[in-house]
This record gives sequence, C-alpha cells and structure tokens, in this order.
Amino acid sequence: MAIIHKATLSPSKLELIADYLPKQPWFIQEGAPELIGAYRFDDPAGEVGLETHIVAAGERIYQVPLSYRGFELAGAEEWLIGTMDHSVLGKRFVYDACADPIYVKALAAAILTGQKEAEQFVDGEPEPRPSTVTVKGSGTLDVGVPTLSASAPVSGSGVTIIDAGELRLKVARVVDVAADSSSNTAAAPELHGELTLNGTWAGLESPVELAAVIRD
Repeated sequence: MAIIHKATLSPSKLELIADYLPKQPWFIQEGAPELIGAYRFDDPAGEVGLETHIVAAGERIYQVPLSYRGFELAGAEEWLIGTMDHSVLGKRFVYDACADPIYVKALAAAILTGQKEAEQFVDGEPEPRPSTVTVKGSGTLDVGVPTLSASAPVSGSGVTIIDAGELRLKVARVVDVAADSSSNTAAAPELHGELTLNGTWAGLESPVELAAVIRD
C-alpha cells in the first residue's frame, strides 16, 4: 500500500524527468516529455517511495522508474536525478530506481510472484485512488524471492540490465507498443524473458512488456 500526500513539489516530477531524459543514451529528443501515467510498488519499511512514470516524447514511449528517499543512498551518486522539496515530507532525494535495491527487490517480487501495482491511498481518504498505469507479473512463485545483490545497472539501446546475483532483470526504457493496433509509436527492443511485468494504460488495447526476469 502506497500513501500519497497532498503536497506541493519543487521542482515537479515532470521537471526532474525532463532534465534527466536528454542525458540518457536511450532517449531520442523528439519534443517535450509528457506524462501518460504512473504506477507504484510498495516498500515494506515505508521509507522509500517507488514510482514508475510512463512518458511520451515525440513518437516514443519511455519508462522512468524513480525512487524517493529522505536520505542519500550510499554509493549511488551517479544515479541521483536531483532533489525536490516536498511540502509534507521535506527534502527528497530522487534516484533512477534501477540503482535502488528497494526497487530491484520490489520489481523482482512482482514479476516472480504475479503481483500487481501497489494500491494508492491519498492521506486521509478511505478509498484507494485508481492507478493510471496497471501492471502485473507473469510468475506464479508462492515462496520468497531469492536474496538479491543488485549491482550498478547497465543501459543499452532501450533496455537497462540489472545483475541481481541469482537472476538478472531487464527494464524497458523504450516501451514497445507496436503490437497495439491503436498506436503508431516506434517499436523498441524486445525483452526476451519468460517471466515479465506487463502493463497497460488508457489508449492501449492490450498489455505491453515493461520488465523481465532472466534466470541464469
């Protein structure tokens, strides 16, 4: 369960993303980024916010996982996207979540066990807020996720690979929606994984692959 606070953010999430994207090797500048939607995973300790944004820029769709922390993540200076002032939580350090071990574990758990995105509750409201992007893992594992020891992510042409010890994760940065007949967006590299995280949002007729687990 993710708790969403009614807060003012400075800079905004979109401002941080718009500054971050042009610096990435998988991004092609084709216009100003626009947010399509987002989904969240849950940090059981309740300390780290895990939110993945789906962003359109030109004819391409990008996936941008972010982690929000109240403190710096040791050894992850290279993956710090920026800081924001949160009117409720104070200063937040915003990271590329592919370098955040909390996100890596949450993503692996969702894929391996068939989990969905976390329910989102606005602070003080009794009913959950619908997620603008829904996701579900394809796995059916009913036991614990193996111990992971995530290394620095490596990004290539549209995919980021995370070596997590007993398994590897692939995260689509450029999302392949070519199979969906309602979109003319350019295709991205396939993930080639037997276990995947699939997602959908308004305007898509069928789910698309967002991430995969590759077993060694």
